[in-house]
Amino acid sequence: MSFLLEFLPIIIYILLIVILLIGIVLAIKCLITLDKVEKVVDNVNEKVKALDGLFHIIDATTDKVVLITDKVVEGLTSLIANLFVPKKKKKKKETKDVIE
Repeated sequence: MSFLLEFLPIIIYILLIVILLIGIVLAIKCLITLDKVEKVVDNVNEKVKALDGLFHIIDATTDKVVLITDKVVEGLTSLIANLFVPKKKKKKKETKDVIE
């Protein structure tokens, strides 16, 4: 029994030291990986900034195309509405002509 009381704490301390060393190694590897990921993200940000002007041109072009198509659709809609909606007759002029 006394052997277990002396031997078990030594085994526990050795296992805790091993776990602590494994944790330190994993933390260092995570830091190295995060540095690599940060470099990749910075590279991607630079490339996106280079394409930002192109995206702005595309956005402006699509806005103008949408404006033109909206005007064309509005004109066609009003033309069709004028063709199918009957015009209001002016009864006031006809009644004045009859009285005179």
